[in-house]
Amino acid sequence: MSTKPQINIVWLKRDLRLHDNGAINNALKSSHPSLLLYCFEPMLLNDKHYSKRHWDFIKQSLIDLNKALDYYNSKILVVQSDIIPAINMLLESYKISHVFSHQETGLLVTYNRDKSFQRFCKNNFITWKENINNGIQRGLKNRDDWNAFIYTYYAQGQYTFAPMPNQLLHISDIEHLEKHFKIPSLSTNSDLPFQKGGRTVGLKYLKSFLEGRYHNYMSHISKPQDSRTGCSRISPYIAWGNVSVREVYQEAQNVKELSVYKKPLEAFLSRLRWQAHFIQKFEMEHTMEEASINRGFHKLKKSVSKAYQTAWKTGKTGYPLIDACMRCLNETGYLNFRMRALVVSFFTHNLWQPWQEATSHLSQMFLDFEPGIHFPQLQMQAGETGVNMLRIYNPIKNSLEHDPEAKFIKKWVPELRHLDTPFAHQPSIMTPLEQEFNNFKLGIDYPNPIVDLKSSRKIASTALWELRKSPLVIEESKRILNKHTPRRRFNHAETPNNEAS
Repeated sequence: MSTKPQINIVWLKRDLRLHDNGAINNALKSSHPSLLLYCFEPMLLNDKHYSKRHWDFIKQSLIDLNKALDYYNSKILVVQSDIIPAINMLLESYKISHVFSHQETGLLVTYNRDKSFQRFCKNNFITWKENINNGIQRGLKNRDDWNAFIYTYYAQGQYTFAPMPNQLLHISDIEHLEKHFKIPSLSTNSDLPFQKGGRTVGLKYLKSFLEGRYHNYMSHISKPQDSRTGCSRISPYIAWGNVSVREVYQEAQNVKELSVYKKPLEAFLSRLRWQAHFIQKFEMEHTMEEASINRGFHKLKKSVSKAYQTAWKTGKTGYPLIDACMRCLNETGYLNFRMRALVVSFFTHNLWQPWQEATSHLSQMFLDFEPGIHFPQLQMQAGETGVNMLRIYNPIKNSLEHDPEAKFIKKWVPELRHLDTPFAHQPSIMTPLEQEFNNFKLGIDYPNPIVDLKSSRKIASTALWELRKSPLVIEESKRILNKHTPRRRFNHAETPNNEAS
C-alpha cells in the first residue's frame, strides 16, 4: 500500500500576491512542499455583493501571479469549487498537513464558511493556520492598544518571496490535479474601461503616484474628474491583496522623508490608517452588514421606492452631478471618496431610502469593494451611527465647487454637453424660452429633478436629529465610542455637529 505524499495548502483569498504574504511565508517555513490554491467559490459567485468586474480583476491577478510563479516551475491551482469539496478532492491524492490563509474580514457568508471549514479541518486532522491580514485583529474587545499595534505592524519588515527548489508543488503535478476539477477560464475582455488586476499593474499605479502624482493629492482629492489622476488609484489592489497595506505605507513613508511635498503624503498615510480603522470596526461589529451599528436607528422606517432607486442607479435623477457620478461608477468602477459620500447621502437623505437598499448595487459597481470599508461607510454617510457628524450633501453646491466648468458632468451626461455651464449644473432653472433656444426639453431630453432638495433635506435632518436625542441612540453612541476609540479619547469626545455640505 503506497503512502500519499504530504503537502501544505496555501488558500489564497483576498491576498493575491506573493510578496509580503503571511500565509505563503508560513507555508515556506514547513518541510513539506506547498500548493497554492484559489477557489472561485459558487457561494460567492452567486452572492449579490459581487459582479463580473470583480471576478475579471481576480482572474487578471491570477494570471499575473502565474507569470511570476513560472520562474519557480509552479503555478496556482485555480478551480471552480467551494473550499471543502476542493480539499476533499485533494485528499484523494495527498495527505494535507496544514492549510495556511489569512483571517478574512468579509461577509457573513464567508465567516460562516470559515467556521464550517474549521470543523472540517479538525475532523480531517488538518491544521489550519490563519495570519493577521493588513494589521486587522480578531477578537478585540476595545481599541485601547490598537493605535500602538497598527503602527508597530506597519513598521515591521515585509515578508519576501524566495522559495527554495521543491518548496512549491511542481507545475506538472498541478496540471495532473487539474484533470480532477472544474477549471474556470481566466480570459477577460481587456477593452473594458476598468483598472486591470494584478500586482504588476498595481505597483505601476503606486510608482507613478509616489513619483509625482501625489503633489496634487490634497487639491484634487475631492474633485470628481481631477481625482482620477490626483488620487493614488491603488484601492482595488489593496482590496484584492495585490499589494499589502504595509508595503504601501512604508513606500510612502520613505518618499515623504525625502520630499518637500510632505503634507500630501501625510494626508495619504492618514487615510491608510483610517482604512484599517474602518475594517477593524467591521471585524468587531459584524452585524453592520445588515443593520445599523447604533441599535437606536433600527426603529427608523423608510418607504422603499423602486422608481427612485432605479433613477439613482441609472443616473437619471435630474441632478447632473449625481447622475454623472452614478454613470461614471457604473462604467468605470471608480469614484473618489467625496462623490461616493455624495451619492449615498442623496440616496439615504434626499430620496429617503434605507441604506441597505444601496448595498448590493454599490458593492457590485465598486471595483475596490471591501466589506470592511463598505458597510461602515454606508452607515456613516446615512447618518445612522450616532457618533459621526451628520452630513447631508448638496449636489448642486458640490457641483459648483468641485466641477465648476461642468467638465465631469458633460463627459458623463452627454445630453447636457451643449448647454452653457450654469445650465449644465442646473438644467431645471432653464425657462421655456431658454429651453427652446437650446433645442432642449426638460423632462424629455433630461429628467426633471425627482425630489426637491430643500424639502427632502429638511425631512431627513429633522427625523435624524430627533432620533439622535432618544435614550437608546445616546446609550449606543457611548457604547460605540467606548468600543471603537481609545478610552482616553472617548472621555474627551465632543458631540458631533450638523453640517450641510
